Amino acid sequence: MGVNLDALDSFRQSLVAQSQFKKRKVILDSDDDSSACSVSCEIETSLPTLQASDYFMEPCLSELAMRELMDPGHCSRVQNFTVGRYGYGTVRFLGETDVRWLDLDQIIKFRRHEIVVYEDEAAKPVVGKGLNKAAEVTLVLQINSAKFSREGQVIEKLRLSAERQGAKFISFDPNQREWKFSVHHFSRFGLSDDEEEDVAMDDVDAEVQEPVTNNDSDGSDLDEERALVDPRLLSHSLPSHLGLDPVRMKEMRMMMFPAEEEEEDEELDGRFSHHRLPFGKEHMKSPIQHASSKTVQRSSPPAIRKTPLALLEYKPGSFASSPNGSILMTQQNKGLPLTITKVQGFKLELKETPVTGSHSRNIVDAALFMGRSFAIAWGPNDLLLHCGSTAGNSLQKRELSSTINLEKVAIDNVIRDENNKVREELIDLCFDSPLNFHKELNHETKEVVVDSYKIKVQKLVCDRLTLSRVCRSYIGIIEKQLEVPGLSSSARVVLMHQVLVWELIKVLFSLRETSEQSNSVGHNHEEYMLNNSKESSLDADDEALPLIRRAEFSYWLQESVCHRVQDEISSLNDSSDLQHLFLLLTGRQLDAAVELSASRGDVRLACLLSQAGGSTVNRTDIDRQLNLWKTNGLDFNFIEKDRIRLLELLAGNIHQALGGMNIDWKRFLGLLMWYQLPPDSDLTSIFQSYQRLLEDGRAPYPVPVYIDEGLVEDGVSWSPGDRFDLAYYLMLLHAREEKESSILKTMFSAFASTHDPLDHHMIWHQRAVLEAVGTFSSDDLHVLDMGLVSQLLCLGHCHWAIYIVLHMPYRDDYPYLQARVIREILFRYCETWSAQEKQRQFIEELGVPSAWLHEALAVYHAYYRDSSKALEHYLGCAFWQKAHSTFISSVAHSLFLSGFS
Repeated sequence: MGVNLDALDSFRQSLVAQSQFKKRKVILDSDDDSSACSVSCEIETSLPTLQASDYFMEPCLSELAMRELMDPGHCSRVQNFTVGRYGYGTVRFLGETDVRWLDLDQIIKFRRHEIVVYEDEAAKPVVGKGLNKAAEVTLVLQINSAKFSREGQVIEKLRLSAERQGAKFISFDPNQREWKFSVHHFSRFGLSDDEEEDVAMDDVDAEVQEPVTNNDSDGSDLDEERALVDPRLLSHSLPSHLGLDPVRMKEMRMMMFPAEEEEEDEELDGRFSHHRLPFGKEHMKSPIQHASSKTVQRSSPPAIRKTPLALLEYKPGSFASSPNGSILMTQQNKGLPLTITKVQGFKLELKETPVTGSHSRNIVDAALFMGRSFAIAWGPNDLLLHCGSTAGNSLQKRELSSTINLEKVAIDNVIRDENNKVREELIDLCFDSPLNFHKELNHETKEVVVDSYKIKVQKLVCDRLTLSRVCRSYIGIIEKQLEVPGLSSSARVVLMHQVLVWELIKVLFSLRETSEQSNSVGHNHEEYMLNNSKESSLDADDEALPLIRRAEFSYWLQESVCHRVQDEISSLNDSSDLQHLFLLLTGRQLDAAVELSASRGDVRLACLLSQAGGSTVNRTDIDRQLNLWKTNGLDFNFIEKDRIRLLELLAGNIHQALGGMNIDWKRFLGLLMWYQLPPDSDLTSIFQSYQRLLEDGRAPYPVPVYIDEGLVEDGVSWSPGDRFDLAYYLMLLHAREEKESSILKTMFSAFASTHDPLDHHMIWHQRAVLEAVGTFSSDDLHVLDMGLVSQLLCLGHCHWAIYIVLHMPYRDDYPYLQARVIREILFRYCETWSAQEKQRQFIEELGVPSAWLHEALAVYHAYYRDSSKALEHYLGCAFWQKAHSTFISSVAHSLFLSGFS
């Protein structure tokens, strides 16, 4: 038997005070604590219990404990003991009452317009014992203010009701709406249903809604549920003008016409939405709404809760394009960037507190201000509602703020131009064209059985002989993107990087070594091998293949760094000839360097430059000459420093030549390959040499292109060794002998090629081609697959999203992965793919079971209460039981009635 904690504290304090008042002859010495403990336990167990938070008693529990302590036996003779429930009424037991060991939660129950004492007749004591005794009852009634003119009639009817129940009418206060009467003993006293209608009671006030309590565990009846209805919704209804109870009439109508009642409830919610939530977005409802939608036992209308008003309102302009002013979750506002009304909530400056350190940013959750009416969550169209700082911005000043930020996930940046507008040609070139080409390639399929259905999981098939053609096709698609006007400079740099990546894939992994364009004249064995590999290397000697591959990689490296060389040369003045020559050598533009040196009259230097990167004998001679000058004490002040740098570079000493010069990683790799390593070194040894220098901190990091080109200065966190450029990952993949590599997940992340972490449209194709030619094998790159699926769903391309899902690698430990994702797409985006016949036909051609499509359409139409179409699709997916219940409950009666119309 529990006791209120506050009362128990007061009781224990009274133990301390009792020694001062000397009103009790109990010795509480410090050496005899056990006697005090036994006394406190005895009093505690004898006190009455009342756990319900909306009930109260007078005297209160702490006062009873105090008086029992001061006057033993007081609880057996409490004068005018009173128990009440806020908003419902009170009962005052006349005279002395023994309240010891009473469980008031079970004995006394106040309900709407009634009181029940000892509801269980078997537990009721004889008259005069316990609480079955004379008492004065006060019930709070709800009478419409319009009925006050009939006050005399109301009093007379209340008097007759009291006498009919064996009670004595005392008074009725119309201002307080309190009905008082006295009883000799207890059972049930109050107004019956007919008497309530006769007295014309109104609904309970909004302030007197029944709170959640533990007092009545058997649940509330229809009368208590009826008290939760907002009277303002029914006060002007026809039943009220006819003198009838509008709540009871509404309950009767709901039981007889449930469909009409649901439509009326939707109209009441018109404050929030003019129509139902779009199909597939029911999860946006609150848990309370979910619970109420599943409960079919009660017939009372839903409660209209008075939610607190939001401190700030937002009116996103882009939502205006949605039908009926609502926010559709499966429809996208294409071409319209998210517009947010600029608002300012109240802000409070913070003083130093224990939480103003690094533990909190001190942005108060909006739920603290607005209660359960707002919660931080994902909304329609990938919207994020939160009360923190705007993404990408840091707080300049710590403060409490009520501002709610509404942000949209930028998952479609790749199809927007520099004015942030969606371009239809970019949608085609970024997604449709590459996927159509991918679909035209050879595939192998594997049937996966899911229940009684089969789906065809696909895998791209490609060999290294056709890899060059595949790469050239992807390059052609990207070059068409570059022709689209209005692209931002950063987008063009990313597209050029994608072209270089496809070129590198062709160079490193293709068996058909071709070199379509080469304008340079061969000066050494490397370029000679490049120019003599025009057609195919299939007939070439096996010993020549590494040299041919090296020559093509050298040409690729020259093309990759050409723009960097030209940019730095353009910043030089006319008197910097030696610096000009050095920059030309960093890009291996030997023809231009020899011509420039000869035009300046430096013939000897031109001869040395013409042999740069040639045989190791020339490098050794130049290095020996430099060492002789140093050992013989030559004064280098009489020689230009830039000329010494050129000679150091020609001698193969690239670190001495660079000095403190900052250079990008591709040019450093070129210097290592062209001037330091032997000219017959294969690519594997070159890549491994660069990796060793990188590990020793003697080489620049192969940073991603957006960092290397300075496209993104803020907002991207990067540390050395965190992630590398995709081109460098391809070099590592070529240099390693094992097929499986631990770098795959980092390699095929979006950050390896673009600063947009949500753009996976091209790297997915690169992964598919590389895996098809056997460079690696992996079945745990589902993050990449789902990233592209999300992009396609954002654009409404559900058919292509399912195509990507069917290409996800099959795993024995997750045999139903593809099926579950496909069914999720069909259900959530049913409104999108069902509206386009081409998408539906494409999905069926992929081998997706038609029963899955019918099931999604059946649930979709059932959600929108189109029973006829729902029945049709239930039959299509062979859901016979559901089809039968839909026909009997929703379709049959309309067909029957239409036959007589």
